[in-house]
Amino acid sequence: MNHLEKYQGLPFNPTMEKVVDILRKKTQNQNPMFFRLVVSYFFSKIASMMRTYVQIADDQLIPVNMYGINLAPSGSGKGHSIHIMEEEVISGFRKRFLEETFPLQADQRLKQIAVRRANRDGEDPEEVLTRTRLEFEEQGVLLFSFDSGTSAAIKQMRTKLLMAGAGSMNLEMDEIGSNLTGNVEVLNNYLELFDTGKIKQKLIKNTRDNVRSEDLFGSTPTNMLLFGTPTKLLDGSRTEDEFIAMQETGYGRRCFFGFSRTRQAQQHQTPQDMYNIYHDPKSSLYLSQLNDRFRQLADPTAFNQKLKMRQDTLLKLYAYRIACQDQADSMSEFEETRKSEISHRYFKVAKLAAVYAYIERATYIGDDHLDQAIAMAETSGEAFNQILNRDRPFVKLANYICTIGKELTQPDLIEDLPFYKGSEQFRREMMTQAIAHGYKNGMYIKTEISDGIQFFSGKKVQETDLKKLGGSVSNRLAEGYTSFDAPFLKLFQMVQKPGLHWCNHKLRQGYRNEEHVIPGCNMVVLDVEGSIDIDRAKVLLKDFTWLMHTTKRHTELENRYRIIMPLSHIVELDAKDYRGFMRNIYDWLPFAVDTGTIDRCRKWMTFKGNYWYNSGELLDALQFVPKTKKAEDQRKLFAGQTNLSNLERWALNQAEDGNRNHTLARHAFTMVDMGHDLDVITSKVLELNSKLPDPLEEGEIHRTILITVSKRIAARNSK
Repeated sequence: MNHLEKYQGLPFNPTMEKVVDILRKKTQNQNPMFFRLVVSYFFSKIASMMRTYVQIADDQLIPVNMYGINLAPSGSGKGHSIHIMEEEVISGFRKRFLEETFPLQADQRLKQIAVRRANRDGEDPEEVLTRTRLEFEEQGVLLFSFDSGTSAAIKQMRTKLLMAGAGSMNLEMDEIGSNLTGNVEVLNNYLELFDTGKIKQKLIKNTRDNVRSEDLFGSTPTNMLLFGTPTKLLDGSRTEDEFIAMQETGYGRRCFFGFSRTRQAQQHQTPQDMYNIYHDPKSSLYLSQLNDRFRQLADPTAFNQKLKMRQDTLLKLYAYRIACQDQADSMSEFEETRKSEISHRYFKVAKLAAVYAYIERATYIGDDHLDQAIAMAETSGEAFNQILNRDRPFVKLANYICTIGKELTQPDLIEDLPFYKGSEQFRREMMTQAIAHGYKNGMYIKTEISDGIQFFSGKKVQETDLKKLGGSVSNRLAEGYTSFDAPFLKLFQMVQKPGLHWCNHKLRQGYRNEEHVIPGCNMVVLDVEGSIDIDRAKVLLKDFTWLMHTTKRHTELENRYRIIMPLSHIVELDAKDYRGFMRNIYDWLPFAVDTGTIDRCRKWMTFKGNYWYNSGELLDALQFVPKTKKAEDQRKLFAGQTNLSNLERWALNQAEDGNRNHTLARHAFTMVDMGHDLDVITSKVLELNSKLPDPLEEGEIHRTILITVSKRIAARNSK
């Protein structure tokens, strides 16, 4: 049960959405989540610099602040959007706050500190004020934002903010993937500062040259925005490990998240469209008006506001908190990081709701502000899940091999992929996992050794659409071919039409030869010339999808027919690999077929005869691609089964599990369907049993399988 389902689809903050719409247009990126997080962060920065508090209990004031981790690919407009926010949206606030509000608040606060110290120590207030102001100046200039730092600098900046009683610390780090490990110390401090803006002082030895300063009480709000590209951060190496460890130790529950794998560019634009976007007077006017509105928020009258929720809004927050906790409780104990993030969402929501209320100069936090903050939290939760469910290193390895478009060696992979480093055994295991992942997800990875060097190559393949089986057809032998994409269930119409030649590949310029074959087919064609009758072939292939039709030389005594089997995926193979592909299929089949169909440019003649369809599984193309682990495993399996007939091997390998009874029963029932009598079936079942590594007792076979066989034969003969 999803306890948070009712919170889906809530509206976002309207002021934020107007800015987001402008940023999307100016950056040509239609993905809104990245910009929503950026805009909310800057709104929070304004509110926290002005020391806004949210009160969710009678005796609990919580400083407003926001932490955000925003990941998007290169070209998403990260730098451009930040520049617009700084220069066109909050520049008025920044200038007024730094030049007017902060000095004014600091001066008042320093006087209060000096009076308190003078009364405590019995000194002249003016002398103490002079020393206090000097101490304040020695803390350095207030930075409106910074991109890195040290623990000592963080505590020094915090001392300045405590003495001023105004402002906040704002860490804004770009290229988080490159800068994360170098700023672990600062990030550890920020972890402690999030909740209430407090941090424990480090005990240092007091000396003449290093005097331990007075510990000032109070809170200093901190804001943080980390952004960068997912590929650089989630690189499968130490950086990714450090980042995930951060989430587990507390950042997961403290942060809002944004995550996108691709940039959603606006399509089909003319130069005039782009000109209109970059020179839109309405957008410029709105940003200018918003800048002026935020400049007014730097007024001392807007300082140190304590925003409360009315009872009905507070009850809604508590209901959301309970829903979050219920959702967390319903999750597995192994999802501790996700559980923590969900159970603490309400706390982030309360702070962000106060931010939205503050920028609108509301006197209290309303239901609309709460809903808007919940909307951000729920969208953030989806992004966080995507980060936690990121591609593992072996998935990245498979994707890299299948998209790079060239053969790769071990040194290539070690140099290109930071996560593909370690011992030979480590790399071998990761490659095995990558191959297995590829097989399950429409990719094949080929390995080949040449001159003692191991080469890897791969390709992502597309699943077959049964409405579009492709090939070429002509009324001439070698030229005049036109391409077709025919629905499988209507393919009989073409193969029944007299006088045509067709093949299962498309051809350049209509010529049917290897040089003109376009790689890529999604069906195989098999010619059977008397090796097994049609009815028995139907039984053996009953689990697969196929179209069978008789050919010109078919007779009742010697069945000659064609089997068209759609493949699970479209395979693009050169001439050599296609021949290997077809050989693997021939070896797999339980009966002999004409191996002359081995070439890509092979053609077949249409014939108006009888035809039959069967619906089942599509033939798994990926298990037959040469030089892949799946094909190699199958080759080794067959090599160890030379003592078995084709039919026995088929029965053994088509069994769904290793159960001996099941394997023998399947073999027996297949022969029942093929029309054999009890004596033949008994002989064949006992013969196969004798070839098993651990055969069953013959008495058990007679008491179980053969009794059922007798009943099926009787039922068959009574029809």
